[in-house]
Amino acid sequence: MFYLAAAVSDFYIPASEIPEHKIQSSSGPLQITMKMVPKMLSPLVKDWAPKAFVISFKLETDTEILLEKAQKALATYRHHVVVANILDTLRTLVVIVTATEETKLSVSEEEERAGVEIEEKIIKDLTLRHTHFMDRAEVN
Repeated sequence: MFYLAAAVSDFYIPASEIPEHKIQSSSGPLQITMKMVPKMLSPLVKDWAPKAFVISFKLETDTEILLEKAQKALATYRHHVVVANILDTLRTLVVIVTATEETKLSVSEEEERAGVEIEEKIIKDLTLRHTHFMDRAEVN
């Protein structure tokens, strides 16, 4: 199982372009150009571990595009699960997205007061999915 934690960033500044000294405000407005972080999910699924159970994450701020982007990631990279969530409800609600279903996992206010964290529910769900995946792999 590959459990690919959410990307720290989709963009970066190459080390060769980082200033050596503090940027002076007296120089006027600052304009930054960032490079795209290379996408590693495709080679992981296609070349490095084609038989692995692969899980990725999709975090958005717009609920209108979240599930569409999660489904697009599954179609593009051909992995098994996307854990999709919205920044505002990061700790209390996720949607487990597969090619065939969308399952909501949530933490109620009562559970939150009792110290239950959404990660516990995510891990339990994904462990069951991985076990099912492995059972099917043994049959084939």
